[in-house]
Amino acid sequence: MENNIEKIKKLREETNMSVMECRNALLESGEDFEKAREILKAKGLEENLKRKERETKEGVIETYVHQNKKIGALVKLSCESDFVAKNEEFQRLAHEIAMQISAMDPASVDDLLEQTYIRDPKIKIVDLINEAINKFGENIKIEEFQRMKI
Repeated sequence: MENNIEKIKKLREETNMSVMECRNALLESGEDFEKAREILKAKGLEENLKRKERETKEGVIETYVHQNKKIGALVKLSCESDFVAKNEEFQRLAHEIAMQISAMDPASVDDLLEQTYIRDPKIKIVDLINEAINKFGENIKIEEFQRMKI
């Protein structure tokens, strides 16, 4: 039983899903951790699709300027409520996206979403956004960005 509690705890940390959803995914997968993670990922994506239609009127504008002061980026990251917009994790996400833009010079928002995340090559920027949508329970969008270079 204790082993299951540890698995549930780890799934919760990795997926940001509720304890009950993690428990149910483990039961459904026959206690196979990897299979349970895939079940939760699919469920999260399904939930995110429902949220994608919701309007995003709040958010933040974040900047990143590289230490050499020769490359910088500005990004507008939107969400549904000012409560989420003021959240430190949401603001950190905006900063990470601005840094990604500075480093990788995407051509468009769609291009940016499909890029490999510079801090973790196993995931894409769209995965970061989806994780945040799961965590906050709100639609989150990269509205626009600008990159400048000297």
